[in-house]
Amino acid sequence: MTVGTRETLLDAALALLDAGGIDAVTLRDVGSRAGVSHNAPYKHFANKEALLSAVAARELRRRQEELVAAMARRESPERALRRALRGYASLAIDYPARFRLIYGKWTAPSDEILEAARASYGQLLATVQAAQAAGALPQGEPERLTALMRALAHGAADLAATGHLSPTGKGRSNVDGLIDDLLSYLSQAATLATPSTPKDTRK
Repeated sequence: MTVGTRETLLDAALALLDAGGIDAVTLRDVGSRAGVSHNAPYKHFANKEALLSAVAARELRRRQEELVAAMARRESPERALRRALRGYASLAIDYPARFRLIYGKWTAPSDEILEAARASYGQLLATVQAAQAAGALPQGEPERLTALMRALAHGAADLAATGHLSPTGKGRSNVDGLIDDLLSYLSQAATLATPSTPKDTRK
């Protein structure tokens, strides 16, 4: 089995997950969708949980890579953060089963997913710290700021998915609008908290 085949199996599992949730993902069906024998997936994954763990870990690595790429393009930390939060919320709305798999509770997490989760969260935290250093976010505990922003994105996605958030109805906004509002309020708070340089009144 090649690395390419393993990626194909993960792609097949992700497609089944998106279409029918976790119950729709079986090693046999993943092998069938990937065009390999029904025993082939077992050469890479001991069981279904190991397969799903690998799917979630790959998705987390992709989110980390997106933030790394944004910073490599010299994108402002605030813009990179805005993009990450919007992506987080969009995933929750457009792919709820995938979102629950990635960010839900793991009863027996693998080393792979723990490492991917730490790296992904670490990159998001680093982006928050960069935004603080640039004056786009107020000073304070960066982990609490990160939790606040993730909570807003997640909550806004839940409201939108259940019909409790609409630009013309409840909330008078959409998910992106609330994320923009939060970042704007935090930016204003950062500006107000920055002491101004006293003017030189000497003649």
